[in-house]
Amino acid sequence: MKLLNYAKIRLILVGCVAAVALGGGKQAKAEIIISEPTNLGPLINHSGGAQSCDFSLDGLELYFAAYGRSGGLGGGDIWVSTRETLDSPWQEPVNLGSNVNSGGSELEPSISSDGLELYFGCWDDYILRVCTRSSKDAPWSKPVKIGPPVGSIQPAMEIGSDDAWRPDISSDGLSLYFSSTRAGGYGGTDIWMATRATTADPWTAPVNLGPNVNTGGDDVFPNISADGLTLVFNRGFASIYASTRIFIDDDWEPAVQLGIRVPSPGNFHSAALSPDGSTLYFEAVAAWGGYGGNDFWQVKFIPIVDFNSDEIVDIADLVILIEHWGEEGSSFDIGPLPLGDGVVDEADLKVLMNHWGQEAYDPALIAHWKLDEIEGKIVTDSLGDNDGYALGDPVWQPDGGQVNGALQLDGVDDYVVTGEASNPEVGAYSVLAWIKGGAPGQVVLSQMGKANWLCADPSEGFLMTELTVAGRNSCSLGSQAVITDGNWHRIGFVWDGSYRRLYVDGVVVAEDGQDNLDISSNGLYFGTGKAMESGTYWSGLIDDIRIYNRGVSP
Repeated sequence: MKLLNYAKIRLILVGCVAAVALGGGKQAKAEIIISEPTNLGPLINHSGGAQSCDFSLDGLELYFAAYGRSGGLGGGDIWVSTRETLDSPWQEPVNLGSNVNSGGSELEPSISSDGLELYFGCWDDYILRVCTRSSKDAPWSKPVKIGPPVGSIQPAMEIGSDDAWRPDISSDGLSLYFSSTRAGGYGGTDIWMATRATTADPWTAPVNLGPNVNTGGDDVFPNISADGLTLVFNRGFASIYASTRIFIDDDWEPAVQLGIRVPSPGNFHSAALSPDGSTLYFEAVAAWGGYGGNDFWQVKFIPIVDFNSDEIVDIADLVILIEHWGEEGSSFDIGPLPLGDGVVDEADLKVLMNHWGQEAYDPALIAHWKLDEIEGKIVTDSLGDNDGYALGDPVWQPDGGQVNGALQLDGVDDYVVTGEASNPEVGAYSVLAWIKGGAPGQVVLSQMGKANWLCADPSEGFLMTELTVAGRNSCSLGSQAVITDGNWHRIGFVWDGSYRRLYVDGVVVAEDGQDNLDISSNGLYFGTGKAMESGTYWSGLIDDIRIYNRGVSP
């Protein structure tokens, strides 16, 4: 598919947004998912331990501190690693040399966007320092201490003194964020910010970032995004938070904890965002399984931009985004990364266009039967773990599906059986399918001997599910939405851990509270009931069955 021009898309939006604002759109959900943490590997990490890092503006340099690394000058040294492209591996780190490093503790580096200023902390006296250079090829100057009003003249070793550590310079070079226990905060360690009118002017008196960021505990390790609209930091040493704002002059919104799934308990802190906001590096203890000391790990922020779940990011997704243009607090707020900005606008359009024409990726999709086969009995799970087998004499319809091909079942003895399915009891769960035809009482998807997951009720052909909690209080969830009218429908069951929901064509048609499900890891049937009863066999087409380990809103 030809990549559309971003400017041309903006022209389309100008013509469409006003019209869309007059009407509603389907309820759906886009998300920004955080990947599992991965270790940066032994070239960056080593047995002595890593400590804080920062990216150059182009993302091709990584400045970081390390203890006891071979080739260092003692204590904590600052190093730099480079890579050729954003997708290339990091190369062997280089020590910044004796102009920057000493036998003391040079830590917590932050590089300016022009690459000509290097700020860092020093745990020997808790006074910030800055090195400069005239060009990127020139050597660094000796460090200069950043004294009052930002720091102290004398070593700031006592709580309540004008200590300053873990600096981070904004991309315009006019704001300096840092941690401090100085007077005037909210208790413990707070995050402060000093500003200057130009890069040639002195720093003004620091201001506290206020109660949406700071608490009575320790709020530390600030890192400001390249666009200045997201601040990531730690509360304590094992919880990474983020606060956002729509414009640079806005107040920070209440901070939210990032849902990083840690491999094991322990400290993880000193987060640093990549310039495009797509990746977060942080420091974590060796208990996670690293290389001996504190290691650097990373997570990716993955925007789910395939709004209609057809596996491709294209004009259909753009139309859906336009339908929700200007909404505040919308589930379509996918930009800028990592958290969005609270409104559906050009930032979200930019994220979508960055994925234009690409095959969609959703790490929560755990099984997907496309039903696009041309012949044979094998029904392929495209994720490779749970292929099915067609029984009876179903007919493949390569050009007859809603998403490419589909499987035609006769309503008598045609069905598909798969192996064990993932167990919904472990967390949120969603099941989606396209269907056409059918009759009251027939079943689209069931689990052997347990429950009919997606089916038509026996009287009117309304969508219903038997997935429920065990015991006396169990009950099916039914809707008033007919799915057996001979038209294509996308049906779905979604459990988010608190609520059951049934969807037809992107609209919630039934909902109730449900904090548990009675389900096992038995195999699945496509096109017949849980006990393969007469009358439950599906007579019609089934296409594109998906299972997610998250609650989606199709």
